Amino acid sequence: MSESISSESICLIIGASHAGVNAAFALRKEGWTGSIQLYDADPLLPYHRPPLSKAYLSGGDEIEKHLLKSAQSYEKEQIDLHLGAKVSAIDPKEKKITLANGRSQVYDKLVMATGARAFIPPIPGIEKTTHLFTMRTAEDSIQIRKALDQHEQKRVLIIGGGYIGLETAASLRKLGAEVTVLEREERLLARVTAPELSQFFQALHQSNEVQILTGKNVVAAKTTPSHTEIICADGSRYIADIIVVGVGIRVNTELAAEADLVIENGIRVDSAARTSDQDIYAIGDCTLHYNPHYKRFIRLECVQNAVDQAKIAAAAICGKEATYDSIPWFWSDQYDVKLQITGLSTGYQEALVRKEEGEAVRFSIWYFREDELLAVDAINHARAYMLGMKFLKTGQKIDKTKLLDPKVELKPANILQQ
Repeated sequence: MSESISSESICLIIGASHAGVNAAFALRKEGWTGSIQLYDADPLLPYHRPPLSKAYLSGGDEIEKHLLKSAQSYEKEQIDLHLGAKVSAIDPKEKKITLANGRSQVYDKLVMATGARAFIPPIPGIEKTTHLFTMRTAEDSIQIRKALDQHEQKRVLIIGGGYIGLETAASLRKLGAEVTVLEREERLLARVTAPELSQFFQALHQSNEVQILTGKNVVAAKTTPSHTEIICADGSRYIADIIVVGVGIRVNTELAAEADLVIENGIRVDSAARTSDQDIYAIGDCTLHYNPHYKRFIRLECVQNAVDQAKIAAAAICGKEATYDSIPWFWSDQYDVKLQITGLSTGYQEALVRKEEGEAVRFSIWYFREDELLAVDAINHARAYMLGMKFLKTGQKIDKTKLLDPKVELKPANILQQ
């Protein structure tokens, strides 16, 4: 541990989602003996985010079933939670933060886990919509369920055919809603996956009676006392009781910018999650970091990145050598389908679809740039996901012909180049 860190040292963490909470507990594990104070504007005990559009929305669970840690865990590790507390400013020179209520707190080390917020596009008339929602917090899920209960027809229109939009659609269908998805691009998930996977998810949702409409650019909204009418650029119109917007996020970098930290599509950090200020670290969705595997700077919105960066930052704060070098991974649950993704397919030149023999829906898509494996999408196929992760870490070359042969068992010895 560095000499500047003692039992009197104070580490403040702004943001109590996956990144912030994991950083707090990792600090204790790494040997931080000083004060740890965790701030978040959300008044609820920190909870898992992924279930919000899935089990939490469709199952009606209490949020207590999805907590990141129990209240007792914070007490045991002497982590001070300040919930419902919004940080309004950071003063790097004085090394203090100011809260919206005017109170200030000094720090020795500061961790920014400010994440991102849902983006509502500037559609004329959308601000007058009575039942307009995003899907980012537990309160969002609660309010969507309440709104659904208030409408007998339960007509829901989802703007955006990305993962959040599709997961929300699947959950709302389970609740008996009549769901329509409007996607601006010509296919679902156009920016993140191959056409084959887009087609699979479109067919999946259509088989569950969700109306999927692509090439639909929403240009206006008209609200009446009974419903909202959404108007698209092609002149088509759609009636809904509830509107859910899932078109992307805006990174919360305002505090960092005002503190004069370097901002480049997020808060830029080094391999130890340190910002341009040596006493301020940033982790999770809000950061732009260099990924050694893909040899470029990236910003990731996923639990894996939040947790891994949290551990790296905690180690570095405690004076230990720490370098971030992780393979990204993601997942999505829709109906009875589990999609697991490892790696980043951006820049792929070839997408090979491996279909497994048998009745069950199980296949994988392997993304290549020449002979280099970039990513794997696995549908109900944990083995393909795990092998893809292994090959990405080791850089081993794959025999594409054998990979595509369903008669060849999916094992490293069978599909690696000899």
